[in-house]
Amino acid sequence: MIRLILIVIFAIIIFFASLIMLPIFWLIGKFNQDAKDRGSLRFVQGVFKVVLFLSGVTTTVKGLENLPKDKEAVLFVGNHHGFFDTIISYTYMKPRTGFVAKKEIEKVPLLNIWMRYLYCLFLDRKNMKEGLKTILTGIDYLKAGTSIVIFPEGTRNKSIDGVLPFHAGSFKLAEKSGCKIIPMVQNNTAAALEDHLPFFKKTHTVLEFGKPIDVASMDREQKKTLAKDVQDLIEKMYEENKALV
Repeated sequence: MIRLILIVIFAIIIFFASLIMLPIFWLIGKFNQDAKDRGSLRFVQGVFKVVLFLSGVTTTVKGLENLPKDKEAVLFVGNHHGFFDTIISYTYMKPRTGFVAKKEIEKVPLLNIWMRYLYCLFLDRKNMKEGLKTILTGIDYLKAGTSIVIFPEGTRNKSIDGVLPFHAGSFKLAEKSGCKIIPMVQNNTAAALEDHLPFFKKTHTVLEFGKPIDVASMDREQKKTLAKDVQDLIEKMYEENKALV
């Protein structure tokens, strides 16, 4: 209960802080877009780190050496079990990185503006035409140097201790942009919140970044099985990391 109260109080503070910071970053962007991008990212990462501290979430991280060493844009492909998947992983992202989120989040005041500042994409899973537009925008982002994070299961996995089937369409982001894929696997994130809503629980999670997959060097046959191959790899990493939770 104490953790919940602390996070609610912090959320109220961030709400009012956002009323000040969002216009400031908007103004900065009029003169220096790169400064706005870096400032927005650092602000949000700082907020997420405080949330992790208040909620008692600690993480063992593997594979940091697999993250891009420069400004190379990549497609992070991850499994999705809980709300904390995004909060934990985003603290390790370099500029610029956006997440693919469900369309409904676009209706959340202030949060939707922060997400646009961070190049996040809102995917309408019920409208194929709008969904295609989102994917095309994501391809443009990747070509322009913005990394993208996507959860190809399409929704949070609430049913099995493993990985739901991946939607192959998610991988068009890498195929059409020519960027590399970095598998991103997380264990035990649902234990921080979803397993006992609405309360936060002290939790240890595991985050692993796999070796980059060079989609551009693949032939047509390899690309046909790309979604299944990446899913199999993520399932293997997920099972191996259970022992570290």
